[in-house]
Amino acid sequence: MSSILEVTHIEKYFGSKGNITKAIDDISFEVEKGEFVGIMGPSGSGKTTLLNCLSTIDAVTTGHITIDNQDITTLKKKKLETFRRDELGFIFQDFNLLDTLTAYENIALALTIKKTKPHEIHSIVEDIAKKLEINEVLDKFPYEMSGGQQQRVASARAIATNPSLVLADEPTGSLDSKSSRLLLESFKKLNEEYKATILMVTHDAFTASYADRILFIKDGKIFNELIKGSDTRKGFFNRIMEVVTLLGGDLDDVF
Repeated sequence: MSSILEVTHIEKYFGSKGNITKAIDDISFEVEKGEFVGIMGPSGSGKTTLLNCLSTIDAVTTGHITIDNQDITTLKKKKLETFRRDELGFIFQDFNLLDTLTAYENIALALTIKKTKPHEIHSIVEDIAKKLEINEVLDKFPYEMSGGQQQRVASARAIATNPSLVLADEPTGSLDSKSSRLLLESFKKLNEEYKATILMVTHDAFTASYADRILFIKDGKIFNELIKGSDTRKGFFNRIMEVVTLLGGDLDDVF
């Protein structure tokens, strides 16, 4: 397997001289093509800053981030915008669907921006909608859908352009338990059937248990790493909870 993401000795500082905060402290890791990786950590641990740097929202202070053989820390604004559009897929906690577009149009928009041919757009949207079981809402507007349906539409939109890396920020944060389970099963389909590479930040151990590997961040550094391997999801969940205990405190307090 080849690495789709390489993070090399990155650091991120905020503030000015005399009042500097190091949000990321010499973090390095790789993500292989087709992996589903979760990132967990206490509030203020640096996990959100890390995601922002990976998504090109923030620039690192030092170090390098390479996505699909492109060092994004060296790109200028215009090329960075093009890279973000073509190579990254985003799934947000609050869905970020356009209210004036139907589910079909929300998914198709990203393909239209990439100048995909109309007949190809229809085929791609229909195929993804079938796999994520959202065919019945393609003609509906976001306000006509449940939260879970909206998030699956958002997931379809993120994967439609075949990005190198899909970044998910607390994707189950606004969903009930049933909708969360359906969404996470959808993530597994995207990962297994589309070979989508997914990097997901979450505070929830149940959500994290669907990933193949978990990176735990504490005080801006990688605190621990867990690999699911041949373990069951329940067994992996229990191992995740053990690390949460090591981090200290009740789950709700820590995450």
